[in-house]
Amino acid sequence: MEWSDRGVVLTTRKHGENDIILEALTTEHGRHLGLVRGGRSQRHRPVLQPGNELNLTWKARLTDHLGSFQVEGNTLRAANLMTTGVGLAGLQHLAFLLKLLPERHPYPRLYDALNVVLDHLDAPDAAAALLIRFELELLRDLGTGLDLSTCAATGQSDDLVYVSPKSARAVSQDAGRPYHDRLLSLPSFLVEGQRQAGSELTWLDVTQGFALTGFFVTRHVQENNRTTAGTREQLLSALERRYREDFPWNFQP
Repeated sequence: MEWSDRGVVLTTRKHGENDIILEALTTEHGRHLGLVRGGRSQRHRPVLQPGNELNLTWKARLTDHLGSFQVEGNTLRAANLMTTGVGLAGLQHLAFLLKLLPERHPYPRLYDALNVVLDHLDAPDAAAALLIRFELELLRDLGTGLDLSTCAATGQSDDLVYVSPKSARAVSQDAGRPYHDRLLSLPSFLVEGQRQAGSELTWLDVTQGFALTGFFVTRHVQENNRTTAGTREQLLSALERRYREDFPWNFQP
């Protein structure tokens, strides 16, 4: 068996003295693992860093074997990402999220979204919005997507400010007012047409967005007997520091 594909490095772990096991998200073969012989060498080490996009060739005798990767660098962004707190925490959080996906099942839209997020992790305002939207896309591919298009109670598409934790559907302000303490906040930037073009996210937008997606990600993790890695807290701490420095006028704890 043999195939060639593009893939983004998620994690690596040592295997023996000189080799590593590479975990990558690929365009056509999903989250896939393989052995890289000599992966700990000076030649391979800069290439096999989380966040880098590689050209991969996978070979194995049978499809259910671990197999081995031949690797070639394509987009080497890891060095820049690892110089910032948001970049490093974002890489760790994305790798944790993608481990929720079953292996070897293609998610082409999620692959494209991952590359967009990685290309913008150095911009805290854009990074926060893209990370939250990435989690929404991940939830959709996990079969637990949110419907933020219309109110679950009235069917209207305007004035959507809540999400029901039971139905994962949006709720309008009037319909949700009697139950507001039991509903999740829906920040306006996630509702099509409600956020004005060019406006920056406030820190409240960011925290509400991550609280919303985090509720459903955590529920999926618990329902599937998985454990959380604490990467969300590290990412939010890094984003908060950047917001304090870069957007003090939009920061309200």
